[in-house]
Amino acid sequence: MDRLDQAARVGVLMGGWSGEHDVSLATGRAVSVALKARGHDVVPIIIEPEALAEHCDLVDVLRRSGVDLVFLALHGRLAEDGCIQGLLELAGLPYTGASVLGSALAMDKLKSKEMFLLHNVPTPPYYQVKRDDSLTDIEVTHGHFGYPVVVKPRGEGSSLAVTKVHSAGELVLALEDVFAIDDYALVERFIAGAEINVGILNGEVLGAIEICPRRGMYDYHAKYTPGASEYHMPARLPSARYQNVLNLARRAVEAVGCEGAVRVDMLVTPGHNEYVLEVNTLPGMTETSLLPKIAAHAGYSFEDLCEVILTGARLYSPQYRHRHEAPRNSAVRVRRGRRAALPPTPLAPVDEAV
Repeated sequence: MDRLDQAARVGVLMGGWSGEHDVSLATGRAVSVALKARGHDVVPIIIEPEALAEHCDLVDVLRRSGVDLVFLALHGRLAEDGCIQGLLELAGLPYTGASVLGSALAMDKLKSKEMFLLHNVPTPPYYQVKRDDSLTDIEVTHGHFGYPVVVKPRGEGSSLAVTKVHSAGELVLALEDVFAIDDYALVERFIAGAEINVGILNGEVLGAIEICPRRGMYDYHAKYTPGASEYHMPARLPSARYQNVLNLARRAVEAVGCEGAVRVDMLVTPGHNEYVLEVNTLPGMTETSLLPKIAAHAGYSFEDLCEVILTGARLYSPQYRHRHEAPRNSAVRVRRGRRAALPPTPLAPVDEAV
């Protein structure tokens, strides 16, 4: 929506069923405070993990709360993968973030990589392992792939169960960790390089931040333990390469078809190669999260950022149209009972010379 009605009641949906429940609560609380400070009528709505097992009717909860639109402060499975977006489309409640399809493609690490390759967006080499694959299957698939590699769940976020491994024995243990939370694992060639994240807001590339874990990889511990990582904003890159990184991030977002507030995770190597790891469609939104850090450098306060994201709340499915009405902004007219005659296509001159 271009302009947000201040009378609109905003539901901030947080918690959820994934392993990022607590991170989501932190995001939701920070967003609620920021929107209330801007004068919005905010209703915090917390989804507890057991709600799924208890068959909680979320649409009924949302309708009884009287909200007019939803700010998605959820993270992870059933939240960033298109599930909640589809439910909100059916409920007719505008929501922040990417569409059903964009969310699903971005969250699925295998499908997003396939889209990256289709659009010539470089990403580290990889292969998939299924829960029911035998050890022999894995050995054959791995072949000469080499080590070290990074093992991660196909459909989880926040670096859950992400492990760097150096041998076949470590690979088996890492896969067991993944299969505790996912049916599919992605094995990705390890790329030595700087961790760079790019923030994009409604198509505007805000900038890139460099992350320096004090030890090891930028895993769950490095993300959420105070003091475990250092941050450099803007990323310490030559200006021309910095611009290349921003352009590549934009192309990655376009490849999976995402809108709203997006964070693109990348690796930048000393050998002047850049690789896209993933696109995050509902990035963390506490005042210490990466997207707010990037946005602050671009001139957006945390409240500004939340406000801009909120004004982008929308439904992606076309509004219901009567079957006899033509689409808006179309020159085609459909008459009741028959198709309108289309003007004849001019024929090109025929060259009779042989």
